[in-house]
Amino acid sequence: MRKHRISPLPLLAAILLAIGPAVVVQAQAMNKTVLVQPPAKVGQKPAKTAAKPTAPVSAKTSAPLLPTSFAGWEASATPAAVKDPAQMDADDAAALKEYGFTDGMQGSYARGSETLKIKTLRFEDASGAYGAYSFYRHSGWPREEIGEGATSNQNRVLFWVGNLVVDAEFSHVSAMSGSELRDLAATLPVPTGNKSLPPPILGNLPRKDMDGQTTHYALGPLGYTGPHDLKDSIAVLPPSLVGFDRGAEAATATYKLRSGPAVLTVINYPTPQMAATAEKEIASYLKSGNTPAHPFTKSLQDFNPASVEVRRSGPLVAVVSGDAIQEEAHRLLESVHYEADTSAIPGQTGNEIQKTAKMLLAIVSLVVVMFLAALLLAIFLGGGRALYRRMRGKPISSVFDEEFTKLDLG
Repeated sequence: MRKHRISPLPLLAAILLAIGPAVVVQAQAMNKTVLVQPPAKVGQKPAKTAAKPTAPVSAKTSAPLLPTSFAGWEASATPAAVKDPAQMDADDAAALKEYGFTDGMQGSYARGSETLKIKTLRFEDASGAYGAYSFYRHSGWPREEIGEGATSNQNRVLFWVGNLVVDAEFSHVSAMSGSELRDLAATLPVPTGNKSLPPPILGNLPRKDMDGQTTHYALGPLGYTGPHDLKDSIAVLPPSLVGFDRGAEAATATYKLRSGPAVLTVINYPTPQMAATAEKEIASYLKSGNTPAHPFTKSLQDFNPASVEVRRSGPLVAVVSGDAIQEEAHRLLESVHYEADTSAIPGQTGNEIQKTAKMLLAIVSLVVVMFLAALLLAIFLGGGRALYRRMRGKPISSVFDEEFTKLDLG
């Protein structure tokens, strides 16, 4: 009688074939575009319902900055292209240049008796667009779910997506205004690659206790002080002390600490050596006090002097100020650490590079799990068979079994 050995390899192959498609499914799932929130009433918090994927941005990179119609709105005339930032904002044209304004488009729309005026501003990259958005957004304006960031003030809605900033003014805001602007955002041309990345300096702002609607990003002195319609400048330090002429960029945010609000200013310099020099200059300015020779800004005059402190980390210089007690302000300042990573904007879902990295990480993780599962299965089947043979008094391996044919000739 010939003995036959059963190999576990076909079973392992079947298991791997069953698990294998999960890699493809996971890769496809991770490669989806950014999810957006469902429609919500402008000026109110959106309802928490299931999110749905937006259309791929690659399909609309050549679209116009403003369509002739969208969501029932019809253009009164063909939207006009603009190259001069003064035509977009005569009072803050110089600040738009600091953010890298390239061109824009203006359009007037009508739907029945209602009207809508829209300005779309395009910048060299997403950093400039986010900076201009934070420049126009006033502290206290509520958050909206449009594009990559949005806010509103009565009949005015402001949002940004890619390297674009859209400023819309309704004659009357309705419950569907937010949904209508989401439809508009889905048609706008947005860049890909490096031009779609947000300012890396925002990743150095600690997330804990931060009010995301107060972040402000500046590339020059005019953008740092704020728009012309502000009663007082939002600058914590004198713009000349920041060093924008030396390639500095600044980000500020307000934090809701237990003992009171605090404002954190983070300045990024091209080199750590330049940051070290700037730290000494800022520390000397703060130490000198509010004197005629070195007058404090309005923001510093209103803050608790005991909470003001400066610290450097690599090419970053951080300054904390506000009304919080010294201990809490110091802890906030200590939480600023330089990391050479590109980070998303606070509250944002992540850029294309981060999504691709997550997809690759998921694939590697699945491969590792498959390998470990196959290894454990092989050990279980092989070890179990060896144990079974040992219990029957046979050698662990069947290699030593003699194969013979028995004839019953009785």
